[in-house]
Amino acid sequence: MEITQAQYEQIEDLFPRQRGNVKLSNLDVLNAILYVAEHGCKWRGLPKRFGNWHTIYTRMNRWAKSGVLDHVFAELQRQQIIRVRVEAVSLDSTLIPVHPDGTGAFKKNGPQAIGKSRGGWTTKLHLVAADARYAVTFALSPGQAGDAPEGRELLSEHRLEAEYLIMDKAYEGDETRQLVMDLGMTPVVPPKANRRAPWSFDRTLYKKRNEVERLFRRLKGFRRIFARFDKLDVVFTFFIHFALIIEALLSVNRP
Repeated sequence: MEITQAQYEQIEDLFPRQRGNVKLSNLDVLNAILYVAEHGCKWRGLPKRFGNWHTIYTRMNRWAKSGVLDHVFAELQRQQIIRVRVEAVSLDSTLIPVHPDGTGAFKKNGPQAIGKSRGGWTTKLHLVAADARYAVTFALSPGQAGDAPEGRELLSEHRLEAEYLIMDKAYEGDETRQLVMDLGMTPVVPPKANRRAPWSFDRTLYKKRNEVERLFRRLKGFRRIFARFDKLDVVFTFFIHFALIIEALLSVNRP
């Protein structure tokens, strides 16, 4: 897989201008990052055809810390290349194991979204999906964090333009459902079996919840997301934004 010139031209103006005697174009760097994201290799393991690995890593790190891909992702949404105006969106989370190389950053950089759960050191990715290909927004938390509190925080920080919000039973608490209604959406979530006053919900619409699971599956096709190798949240977030942008660009010409 690689980013073509035509695909790159859709986002070219959103990247910092290259100045001076620069041997590697932004497209060259993006394709090198794509290789790392897909294969999960170390930066030093980049094939030589991509150029000097340290130059590529330095530019990636600069983009990550300055929020370049946050801006690209937001702009693609504004242009509707990433579609977010839909009838229903889905909220869910997934655990991502943290490689030993990804631990230890708190000593110099403070707490990161890494914690211990039953699976060991993990990061939890909370995501609102428009469908099986497009994400609306996401956030990271330590692996042991509860779904509902983190989900409410994510919903509160991002205005969703949808009529329905589809969720699984982890989000069926009164506080979460009330927040969804306060935000102008209808919660589509099954009640737990021990609810004294269970409610009815649209079972047909609820079947669309599998779309967020399918999106998680697409993201975890990138080995750099399937497991976390990055110590800093800002760099791991960069790879998630990167994967979502790549999926959006590749999906434009799909049926």
